[in-house]
Amino acid sequence: MSPRPKVDHLRKPQIVTAAAEVLYERGLFDTRIADIAERAGTSSPTILYYFESKDRLLEEAVDQSDQEFYARLSEGQAQHETAADKLVHLIEETSLGPGGVNDWTLWMEIWVRARRDKTVRRNYIRLDRRERGLIADIVREGQAAGEFDATADPDDFALALSGLMDGLGVQMTLGQPDVTAERMVRRCLALASTELRCELQPSKPIEQPGRRAHR
Repeated sequence: MSPRPKVDHLRKPQIVTAAAEVLYERGLFDTRIADIAERAGTSSPTILYYFESKDRLLEEAVDQSDQEFYARLSEGQAQHETAADKLVHLIEETSLGPGGVNDWTLWMEIWVRARRDKTVRRNYIRLDRRERGLIADIVREGQAAGEFDATADPDDFALALSGLMDGLGVQMTLGQPDVTAERMVRRCLALASTELRCELQPSKPIEQPGRRAHR
């Protein structure tokens, strides 16, 4: 096989971005490699040169979406000094971020594939643990500063909060009329306040429902 082109670092992100858009619009089952190639302005053989299947493209699309989310989240977290403010920011960014490709649609696709594909499952677990790890780290920071209850288990709390955000995020993505971004934020803050024995409030009034920045 000939060496990979030197434009490898440019072409692959372009393909992954195109894949994310098409997979979001059509779903994994109804997406053809040719559809992604057309969106990316390349050919099906070129797509398959870099990625062996649609499953791998889906994983890459979710991974790229997550990286963009965490880059945006890290920038926002740096603007907050207390762990409480950081936790509020994480919940709000997760619930109120831009919609489109960044809601839970791609994650729902990967959950279905992870049930039957061990490789997809391993990558899903890796991505999911990243979010939980960040939540747990914020809790530990707050406990060290005396902001949160010292007896709370950071890992158990991270599991509960991420599970709540996923459940409400899916309902919001599917258009449940009574599950708004505002309600999601308030339920997540209520859980955190109870579990960590503190009083967490939204950083500002929430005027319009939104969708999550990543997940």
